[in-house]
Amino acid sequence: MSEEITGPALRITIEGKSFETSASVTILQAYSLAGEPLLKNVGCMGQGVCGSCRCMVRRAGSREVTTELACETLVQEGMQVSFVDYFTPRRPHVYQIEDVRDSWRLDEQLNELFPEAKHCRHCSGCDRACPKDIQVQRGVNLAVAGDIRGASDVFETCVMCNLCTLACPEYIRPNHVGMFTRRAVSALGLRPNDLIARLRQIESGELGIDIEAVEEPSA
Repeated sequence: MSEEITGPALRITIEGKSFETSASVTILQAYSLAGEPLLKNVGCMGQGVCGSCRCMVRRAGSREVTTELACETLVQEGMQVSFVDYFTPRRPHVYQIEDVRDSWRLDEQLNELFPEAKHCRHCSGCDRACPKDIQVQRGVNLAVAGDIRGASDVFETCVMCNLCTLACPEYIRPNHVGMFTRRAVSALGLRPNDLIARLRQIESGELGIDIEAVEEPSA
C-alpha cells in the first residue's frame, strides 16, 4: 500500500480483488491505498472528467445492487464494488452552442437534436440509476415540453456520469439533454415558456383574439 490504514480496518472487494482498508475512506481512496493504478474510472483525482468513477455496489447482507460514485461513497464491511465502463453511443448528438440563438424556437431545436426524448417510457430507470438523486425523468419531460429553464434547474447537480443513459431503454441520453438545457440557459436570456406556448397557440389559430373586445384605457 502507498499509505497506512488508519482507524478500524475492514475488508471489501473491488473489481474482484479483496482488500483490507480503513472504514473512513471512500471506495476510490480504498482502491488507491491498495496500490491499484488509477488509469480509468477517476476524474477528480487528475484524470478523466467528473462522474467517471461510476460504479455498481452491493452491500453485505443485501441482494440489491445500487449505482453510486466511488469518490463520495464510504466503504463498508463486505462491500462488493465493480466500476462501470461507458460505451459511446452509435448516434452522438453534435451541436455548436453558438448556433443556439433563437430562444423562441429553442424547444424545436432541442427536439430536433434529441428526437428520441419524446419516446420516454416513464419507467424511472434513469431516476433509480442517478447517484445524485436527480429527478432525471422529470427533467427530460420538462425539456420536451419546452420548459428549458425548468429542465436546466433539474439537471443543475448533474456530473455527467452517464448512468442514466446506460439505464434508458430508448437511448435518450438524458444527461446530454440536461447539458443542452444548461448551456442554452447560460447562452441566452430565455423568455418565459408559458409566453412562448401562448404565442404558439395564437399563431396556429388554436387561441383567437377579439381585438374589438379589448377595452380602450380610460382617459
